[in-house]
Amino acid sequence: MIRILKIDGFKSIYSESISLGRVNCFIGANGAGKSNILEALGVLGAAANGVVDDESLLRRGVRAGLPRLYKSSFASKSTPPQIFISADGEAGENYRVSLLNPLDAPEPAWSYKTEVLSDGEQEIVSDGVRNRKNLNPQAGLAALKLVDLDPTNPAAQLMQRLQEFAIYSPNTPALRGIVPDVQSRAPVGLNGGQLAEGFAALQKNLSDTEGDATDVLDQVLELIDWVSDIQATSHGAALLSSKVPRTRLMLKFTDRFMNKSRNELTAYDASEGALYIIFCALLCLLPQAPLLLAIDNLDQALNPRLLTQLTARLSGWLRHNDPDRQLLFTAHNPAV
Repeated sequence: MIRILKIDGFKSIYSESISLGRVNCFIGANGAGKSNILEALGVLGAAANGVVDDESLLRRGVRAGLPRLYKSSFASKSTPPQIFISADGEAGENYRVSLLNPLDAPEPAWSYKTEVLSDGEQEIVSDGVRNRKNLNPQAGLAALKLVDLDPTNPAAQLMQRLQEFAIYSPNTPALRGIVPDVQSRAPVGLNGGQLAEGFAALQKNLSDTEGDATDVLDQVLELIDWVSDIQATSHGAALLSSKVPRTRLMLKFTDRFMNKSRNELTAYDASEGALYIIFCALLCLLPQAPLLLAIDNLDQALNPRLLTQLTARLSGWLRHNDPDRQLLFTAHNPAV
């Protein structure tokens, strides 16, 4: 688990050290810079994978941008020549980089000025490696060193966590399945696509798990108080107008208050709050989700009472499959 995130010279964050736990909430007004914290971690994740360019950033949910927008720009402070980002784990493992890209003639990919990977006892990649000749400055070395590390090494685990990191920004059309998710991945897309497939995977995963599987699914359903049952089905076409786009697999909800002869509806007609609840549950509960992940604007589409109930569940859901799973999220509502 990452315990300390350090950021220097990235967007609105001139210099900051942030302590992290299992569930990390960043609350603030619009434009306060909450999302920049998540994106700094996304940049570090791209660096850990060996290249920092628009494609690698977009794949992680980071907004692509020019160096003049990525580097801090404050009237009272000088513009730093590089961006510095560092992550420390529980056993003293550390990965840190400083990245360069000229303001006046930006390159397609950022160059590594320095890159350091340590497992807490020894440095695996050393500071200043870019001073060596015949190296591509836009290619990271730490990613290549992973093949030589034992998977249980703290540095290897830190790198895997960073490489898998993604920022999820769900939107209602993608959750309803009426528009494609431009960044699809398992178990759900970054914008909320593949929600039905993710729910089917959760049902299968819980059915194969001994213990409190039923209780976990009940906790999800309890937050959607109008629902008596949810199923992922490929036989829901009769519940939709022929003009509505649909995916092969869709979610079917049974409403507990409607007439039993007409109480079924799909994600297209369901409350958007229910879709956001399911989305968050899938990311926390499914083993296919990243060990380190972020959700931007968790509180959208949720009323304060439901938001409070959801956030109270997050830590327990994260621990369900892995005690080291970690979540960062942003919100505007102090009710979290």
